[in-house]
Amino acid sequence: MKKVIWIAVLAIAALPAVALAQSSSGTGPVATAWGPRFGFGSDPDQFLFGGQLDLGDLAPDLTLTPNVDIGIGDDITSFGLSGDIHYHFRVQRSPWRPYVGGGITFTHFSFDGGGDDTEVGASILVGAIVPTQTGSRFFAEAKFGLGDVHDLKLLVGWNFRL
Repeated sequence: MKKVIWIAVLAIAALPAVALAQSSSGTGPVATAWGPRFGFGSDPDQFLFGGQLDLGDLAPDLTLTPNVDIGIGDDITSFGLSGDIHYHFRVQRSPWRPYVGGGITFTHFSFDGGGDDTEVGASILVGAIVPTQTGSRFFAEAKFGLGDVHDLKLLVGWNFRL
């Protein structure tokens, strides 16, 4: 279990380096922002924390947002890796940008009583993002799991521009 947590912490810490390397290579999606995320998950009931990248527009208003989460609670430690695609809506005269999306999720569960399990599932999500006065962006998101992954994740976080 300690090994899984250390791998997750290193993955989260490496997000800014990966983003900078990708944006300087001149090929593929360009990372435009990175940041922390945290919240709660249900089934299993856990406190979640992690990080994410915002890879520039794949198409107008469409972004790829890979993310990692560590979950603690319910006698389980989980490590999740997701590749989410967000479609952002434009709202007239409002800085808020609601979005919908979905993605594939790989989750490794380590049970406190012993044993491990790795599951693949999908998610459907809704959220909104808004710029802050400092130039970063705040977001709130609800992810609905499909398959043997968290049934629901309620998350908030910040994206810092690169």
